[in-house]
Amino acid sequence: MSDFSSYDVIIIGAGPGGYVAGIRAAQLGLKVCIIEKDKPGGICLNWGCIPSKSLIHQARLYNDRHELERMGLAIDTRSFDYGRVQKKSREATQHLNAGVEYLLKKNKVDLIQGTARIASRNKVVIQGSDRTIEGRNIIIATGSRPAEIPGFEFDEKQVLSSTGILSMMKLPQSLIILGAGAIGCEFAYVMSSFGVKVTLVEMAPHVLPFEDAEVAGALENSFKQSGIRVLTATHAVSLEKTDTKVVVSLVGDDGKQQKAEAEKALCVFGRKPNTDDIGLESIGLKTEKGYIPVGDYYETSVKGVFAIGDVVATPLLAHVASKEGEIAVEHIAGRKPRPRVDVNAIPSAIYCAPQVASFGLRESQLQEKGVAYKKALFPYRAVGKAVAIDHAEGMAKLLYDPETQEILGCHIIGHDATELIHEVLLAKSSELLPEDVAGMVHAHPTISEVVMEMAKAVNGEAIHL
Repeated sequence: MSDFSSYDVIIIGAGPGGYVAGIRAAQLGLKVCIIEKDKPGGICLNWGCIPSKSLIHQARLYNDRHELERMGLAIDTRSFDYGRVQKKSREATQHLNAGVEYLLKKNKVDLIQGTARIASRNKVVIQGSDRTIEGRNIIIATGSRPAEIPGFEFDEKQVLSSTGILSMMKLPQSLIILGAGAIGCEFAYVMSSFGVKVTLVEMAPHVLPFEDAEVAGALENSFKQSGIRVLTATHAVSLEKTDTKVVVSLVGDDGKQQKAEAEKALCVFGRKPNTDDIGLESIGLKTEKGYIPVGDYYETSVKGVFAIGDVVATPLLAHVASKEGEIAVEHIAGRKPRPRVDVNAIPSAIYCAPQVASFGLRESQLQEKGVAYKKALFPYRAVGKAVAIDHAEGMAKLLYDPETQEILGCHIIGHDATELIHEVLLAKSSELLPEDVAGMVHAHPTISEVVMEMAKAVNGEAIHL
């Protein structure tokens, strides 16, 4: 059976790339369908960004009990039930699932349940049925899954993936986290906040390998002060399981060997694009290390077939997938969007405490490229609001051209860093200079004053330092 409704766009996958592309396409007057094998929202909404942020929020509340104790209140934690924490995170996803479904229906985007496979440049079949969907364009937005490494295979009981730890209803006594990227650091914070003994292992010289080294060092110190054991420049060579624990053999860059033991291990070695078994070979598309090569507007080498989100070699972030989806459908609709997302204008956000956020170039990258730069720093401890609410840990750091003062990058660690970063990014995107940020009146007292003072520091004009 074939659907001869001739869709303008067939989108495979209803994650933050697919469903945003679908809604934007409908806004532009295109006839759209999205094929999704699971629930709309993708990994981000269902088993990533959203449920993990719910856990982080609740971990923060649990941590804040110490503030109440300082007021003389006695907090009895004996009835604490982590299962309720996990349940609340699932309720958030269910609520947002319904929201995405409503938005698709409101915008007249057809949502088709099933597993899609590309049959030709204009046809997609629903596997396990005789249904064929036809359309003028196809957008591949099938996302990614946790990467698995031989010797560290997930059993989701003792050796967990990011999905497995989000499904966990009971806290372990101890946990080894292999990989200190964004996911590893966020779960290190969550688990440690709830009383789990955490060992965080990273093979790079510092945690958050893709963030500024100075900021990452500050986070590492904060983690250590909170009781998290942090091992950097250390890689795992093997993992053994017994009935009650996991034992991980570790080797440092200095050749020193050691073993770490815990009740469970969380392995976060990155993600793998979902490009296998979706029919790419039927249209002659080949992948590079699993990723689909694309040109401008995220169009593949096959005209009318596009790929966005985690299946292309751009930052694996929900907001990147969404923007790529918008660019692709605006191009299909005859608009003239920017051909690609500017990688230096993509905000990075890590939601542990303290939060970390950034965009643009890091110091190490500028040094490697031989680019001249200067930096301006301003600490949270010099901001009245940060001290007043007991969140004085952190700093804001601006990298800029020493001659033109063009903003090259910004890196923030501290309370609400993931919100603050956007003011500086807007300035960069609007080709404003630090003096423009510095000259704008910021309400007092607010955390955003750290951004204003950082910008003032460029010209040696910071007031509270």
